[in-house]
Amino acid sequence: MAEDGIADSGRAWRRLAAATALGTVGGVGMWSVVVVLPAVQAEFGVDRAAAALPYTLTMVGFAVGGLLMGRLADRIGIVPPLLLGTVCLALGYGLSALATNLWQFALVHGVLVGALGSSVAFGPLMADVSRWFWRRRGLAVALCASGNYLAGTLWPPVVERAVHAYGWRATQAGIGLFCLVAMLPLALAMRGRPPRASATRAAGPQAVTTLSPAAMQGLLVVAGTACCVAMAMPQVHIVAYCSDLGYGVARGVQMLSLMLGFGIVSRVASGFVADRIGGLATLLAGALLQAAALALYLAFDDLTSLYVISALFGLFQGGIVPAYAIIVREYLPAEEAGARIGAVLMATLAGMALGGWLTGAIFDATGSYRAAFVNGLAWNAVNVAIVLWLIHCRRARTSPAAL
Repeated sequence: MAEDGIADSGRAWRRLAAATALGTVGGVGMWSVVVVLPAVQAEFGVDRAAAALPYTLTMVGFAVGGLLMGRLADRIGIVPPLLLGTVCLALGYGLSALATNLWQFALVHGVLVGALGSSVAFGPLMADVSRWFWRRRGLAVALCASGNYLAGTLWPPVVERAVHAYGWRATQAGIGLFCLVAMLPLALAMRGRPPRASATRAAGPQAVTTLSPAAMQGLLVVAGTACCVAMAMPQVHIVAYCSDLGYGVARGVQMLSLMLGFGIVSRVASGFVADRIGGLATLLAGALLQAAALALYLAFDDLTSLYVISALFGLFQGGIVPAYAIIVREYLPAEEAGARIGAVLMATLAGMALGGWLTGAIFDATGSYRAAFVNGLAWNAVNVAIVLWLIHCRRARTSPAAL
């Protein structure tokens, strides 16, 4: 059999490199809007909650678009969705540069940048890469997923400097042009059918629970939403938070990049950890550590502490979202994994969207972010409670009494 038909082949690794690069470039849609938020708010003269609307719509579009683009890729392959996403991303950024009010800016980001653009550079790419690996599938998927965090690490400082030098409108147009030039050749590099060997191997559930698949799925959806409402508070508002404290936008951008850079380390490491202790235990550890970092934001707000806490927050929470995919593969039927993972990822993205808006609304109501951090801790506690219940249900099935 030729190398093209062998899982974990050299071509598979080259494809993974192209997919990670696509995730890094195409992932700009999730992060650039956070950086331009203060400039957009100032130009359009809106409050903080309204200024967070473009991010919220982008995340909602990203969630829905991931499902649509994933189904399209299942039918006709990954290349056509990638080409469509590249064109829509470039068009979206170009049109957003011409927006005359916040609603135009928000809708363009939600539809073209989020739903039809950046969405193809996350879930659909992860699904495609998983078909090209068998022995190293977990590592490959984790590396592919890290492209999104690489985008969050690399893009914010570039966008911040561009906004400072040229203004947010010219920056938006420049991002669109760069995406078009960079992503088209990378998309064409993804041509080819996956190896038959990797497509025919599927493992069934490796763990059991007293819950029905529907109940398990429902709890994971609620948990994913709750954990990401909490996660959104620092990720979406750290730039504005630093600006309010008097440290400036540039400091906040640096903290966001630091947060997401450590998130890359956490995201990759979580795959190795989950292989040893399982997805539920990995998720519980991440949720508890995320709560600790949110509490530290409440206790300290000097500049040095914020840098340290932002790094810790990234290190603690980076592996949370991939853990949900691992749990689905461990406890739910393998033949339904694509749809079920897509539903849980959609819930996590919906949580990010809700958290971004809710934090802004709480700030407008109270005049500070302190209550928003408390709100994040409350949502995080919901996630922890659900995970503990899922662990209890697993132990109930496997305990001597149950046997």
